Amino acid sequence: MEFKLSSPFTSREKLCTHQNSSANNRYAAGDWLHNVRTLPRSSVLREIRNPVITVAIWSQLVAITYRLMQKSGSEFFQKISSNMCIGALPHSLLVSSLGLLLVFRTNSAYQRFAEGRKIWEQIHSVSRNMSRFMTIYEEEIGTEKKHRVKNLLAAFPYLLRHHIRPRCLDTNGSSIDDENTIELEVHPNTVVDTRYEGDQLTMTKEKETHKCLVDRRGLPWNLFSKDTLKKVVKVENRPLWVCDHMAKELATVPYGPNFTSRERLTLVGQIEKLSNAVGECERIHQTAVPLNYARHSLRSLTIWLFSLPFVMIKDIGLLTGPVMAVISWLLFGVYQIGYTIEDPFQGTLRLSIMCDAIKKDVLGDEIVEDLASETDEALSQHVGNETNNSIDEQFRKIATDFAFTKELSETVLSRKKQAIVRY
Repeated sequence: MEFKLSSPFTSREKLCTHQNSSANNRYAAGDWLHNVRTLPRSSVLREIRNPVITVAIWSQLVAITYRLMQKSGSEFFQKISSNMCIGALPHSLLVSSLGLLLVFRTNSAYQRFAEGRKIWEQIHSVSRNMSRFMTIYEEEIGTEKKHRVKNLLAAFPYLLRHHIRPRCLDTNGSSIDDENTIELEVHPNTVVDTRYEGDQLTMTKEKETHKCLVDRRGLPWNLFSKDTLKKVVKVENRPLWVCDHMAKELATVPYGPNFTSRERLTLVGQIEKLSNAVGECERIHQTAVPLNYARHSLRSLTIWLFSLPFVMIKDIGLLTGPVMAVISWLLFGVYQIGYTIEDPFQGTLRLSIMCDAIKKDVLGDEIVEDLASETDEALSQHVGNETNNSIDEQFRKIATDFAFTKELSETVLSRKKQAIVRY
């Protein structure tokens, strides 16, 4: 086994690289050229291309019809073309009301997005607190029980993501061998979409459950034992089942001088917060913007855009189509952004990254302990071998770096003492 020990001073380069990669998700004013170049690959443009193209074609047809009637020698057609043009006053009066409708919808959707992010931040914090608490009271809880509860805690965010995003967790189910294949039932009937006329129609429409194949070796299924995995697959609300199972595990911990009812209630209270987070996520996922408001906003925007070419054809002529395409892209884009972030759990929030971060924080100490034990065994096996020479050289290099740092700090400290004495 080959070991590579790196100097601690190389971590600064990794930190800078991480900061640069994370900064790519935020755009400053200087990134305007990059945003313009990536406009054809915009997801918002891809989602609203049908209404934008429709408005552009309609506006261009209106402009062409107006130009042909103007150039015709018939007084009848010229009179019709003059009547096609309308004043800008009605649209000027309605644009403020339309702006309020769009802004209110987008603002309410962003509040839901921020609330969803806070819920997952609370899940992350509660998971860290529970993991630290169980590590402190490991002797009273028991090592095996602590591992079981931590595995359940690490699996909770993955199951919650699947609960509020009812689709298969594995996309390559056909490539899984039969021994590691699990047939999982997906229950989309928990979704209540209020855009339809009543919840009764929606529930009957989505009553059918579909099944998908998952790999037991992948997350979060490899965190369960075989008996527990059989129970999890059959449950409809899996994250709530995990909370109940964690509470049952902790309820069997015997009292002792260091573990009393106070410590047990503290852990049960943390589990209760996770259970409340399930309900909060379900509330955001199941409740949409009221149907009347959503329809009225979209109808008002459609009527305003389809009547706007009759205001612009007299001034810009055949350029009405391209100009209207840009205007409709801006306004429909604002509406579509509000619709997208209205349910932040369907792709706006990167739940997979959050789930991996929670698993890493909950099971990180156990992974480090396993790696440390493996490293100690490997080093004991290589004592007296030639590889020790290379390891010693790398340790000397690290020691030299630390000696230089220590010498530098002592020099700075002595100069401060001299300055104090002079003062």
